[in-house]
Amino acid sequence: MTETETTSADLLQLLQTIENRSHQYAVGLPKYKIQQYWEGVLFSISGLGVIAPLQEVKEILNYPEELTQVPGTQAWLLGMANVRGNLLPIIDLQQFLGGAPLVIGRRSRVLVINHQGVYSGLLVGNVQGMRHFLEEQRTGVPILPEYIRQFVQGAYQVEDAVRPVFSMNLLAENTEFRVASL
Repeated sequence: MTETETTSADLLQLLQTIENRSHQYAVGLPKYKIQQYWEGVLFSISGLGVIAPLQEVKEILNYPEELTQVPGTQAWLLGMANVRGNLLPIIDLQQFLGGAPLVIGRRSRVLVINHQGVYSGLLVGNVQGMRHFLEEQRTGVPILPEYIRQFVQGAYQVEDAVRPVFSMNLLAENTEFRVASL
């Protein structure tokens, strides 16, 4: 035997000994359960707190300083914004759903969505930020008005309230919305 072979064999034996000791002492260590999280953006529509799936929101912007009005469009299409050289239609989501025009405040934001290559900006109120939800927080959908129920896919318990999951993809597939976004 050469010195290199003996050293390699000794090294393998040492590693085997370390592995055996690790298993011996690891018996009493607690086992951690890996939990999956679902992520969403909390905001309000007509005073109702909802959650948008984070994977359906591409970006969250402040309300643009300048909008170009588009003649002959619905009142809820507020105009077109130039966002980093790209035109983005800005839609008042609350007004689109039949509510009063949104009063723009410091917590108002524009949620940018991209559905099948068509980008749109949705003006929403009272954005509370992004949250992580455990599967145990998933709950049944509460009774909701029709204007929002058609866009809801599930709900989560948040503190002492049930928040419906408002699907941006379902909204983007709505015929009236698609026409406005193009």
